Amino acid sequence: MPLSEDEQRILQEIEAQFYANDPHLAQQVSETTLYRHASRNIKWAAVGFVLGFVFLLVTFTTSPGYGSVGFLAMLGCAYVIVSNLRKMGRAGLESITASVRGKKLKSFFGDAGKNFRRPFRKDDGSN
Repeated sequence: MPLSEDEQRILQEIEAQFYANDPHLAQQVSETTLYRHASRNIKWAAVGFVLGFVFLLVTFTTSPGYGSVGFLAMLGCAYVIVSNLRKMGRAGLESITASVRGKKLKSFFGDAGKNFRRPFRKDDGSN
């Protein structure tokens, strides 16, 4: 059911007051999406998983109790990853992988892939 003109006007006034009172929070709220929030959680959980794995490897030989703590940290991080992937769904996953494939990854590595493959290319005319 669409809003009446009076309700739309009231909503616009509330929005204008929100932007006027706290522009930083308004900008942050407008830029943050469910996909971005979930991908941030996945990224930090992946870092936690790796740190838990390293902690497990380092401490398991000396104390199995500490190694178990590392394993439980890995298990908790895996749960966070899976639950956030479910929140995102297929559409969110595709949008994030498209953005990573598109610009961020290329700008991060630059021409490193081309430079790495160059020595292994076969030169057809040199034989």
